Amino acid sequence: MKVVFLKDVKGKGKKGEIKNVADGYAHNFLIKNKLAVEANTAAISALEGQKKKSEKEAAEELAEAKKLKEKLEQLTVELKAKSGNDGRLFGSVTTKQVAAQLDKVHGIKIDKRKMELDDAIRALGYTNVPVKLHHEVVATLKVHVSEEA
Repeated sequence: MKVVFLKDVKGKGKKGEIKNVADGYAHNFLIKNKLAVEANTAAISALEGQKKKSEKEAAEELAEAKKLKEKLEQLTVELKAKSGNDGRLFGSVTTKQVAAQLDKVHGIKIDKRKMELDDAIRALGYTNVPVKLHHEVVATLKVHVSEEA
């Protein structure tokens, strides 16, 4: 019996796949537990409609990420921190502080986990912080740490 999988089933198929399985397995397990539906024309057309919708949403997400990348690359986040004579900070500037300042000053909310900073900023000056906005789009945000008066 041909079925359209509604969810991933380990060892049998992934969501959206159309596969041939044993009749008893299809009726007694897959369809009963709402893991699959019988592959008729209505189910197949609904599956194609869902695929088109998800492709459209993915394209919109990518376009939004590209717009945000352009906006971020024009900005500079200004932060103040206490430092010693040699320009080293007392403590460090973390991605959490950068994200909070970006939201406070520019009104752009970005999760601190999307900022790919290997180690916290420990010196005065400019630092480029990579921000992963989408699996295809990475923006570079300029962060300027200046001395606190």
